Amino acid sequence: MSPTKALEGVHGIHVVSHSPFSVEEITEQGGFHQSSSQTTLNRASQQQLFFQRVWKQRPGCLRPIHCCMNGDQHVAETVANVATSLPFIFLGLKAPRKNPSMKLYANSLIGVGVASSLYHSSRGGVRKYLRWLDYTMIATATVCLSRALRNENPKLLMAASAALLPIQPMMVSAVHTGMMEMAFAKRASEDPELRKAHTVHKMSSLLGGALFIADDVFPRTPYLHAGWHLAAAIGVGTCNKLLE
Repeated sequence: MSPTKALEGVHGIHVVSHSPFSVEEITEQGGFHQSSSQTTLNRASQQQLFFQRVWKQRPGCLRPIHCCMNGDQHVAETVANVATSLPFIFLGLKAPRKNPSMKLYANSLIGVGVASSLYHSSRGGVRKYLRWLDYTMIATATVCLSRALRNENPKLLMAASAALLPIQPMMVSAVHTGMMEMAFAKRASEDPELRKAHTVHKMSSLLGGALFIADDVFPRTPYLHAGWHLAAAIGVGTCNKLLE
């Protein structure tokens, strides 16, 4: 029997030289088909590259915050910043706790004071993570206050706030602070006893905003951040009047 007839109808595999894992099937017509494992690998690689491009082009609201770590240039400023963080703990301990939402808000205020104290007393590589914790706790407190003031907040808004909290805490803070300001103004217009507290709140908010901007524009000016702490604490104290 000739070798040609002996091998007639026999099919096998052809190992590609450039890849020991890529095999090609020899069909009866003499053609080659790339193995399914190699095809799957290529498809997975293409999908991974696609998702990486999409992730790099994501909008700014989905990008992590770049924490500003100015301040605490000397021991005296650090002491001032830590000392002015403590009022938030006191306010949290004194805040009304009539229902679970109010309790959560009160505890979040304590968290703000603790996170701020840890950040300002820290040094080295851990500082940037504690700064992120500081921002996140502030945002958490605004969400909790919004919930304590209005239990009927849209579920979609609360879910979106929870999702964005770790990556865009400042945006979450801005949204819920705005909601709180509107609720405070409405309540003050209806309740004369809240008007004085609302006036103090407006003044402290304006002062706090000015100090916050000044701290960013003039990062080497000492004690601006401590001043912002005090103005914010006064504003938080007036907000607690809404829960009484």
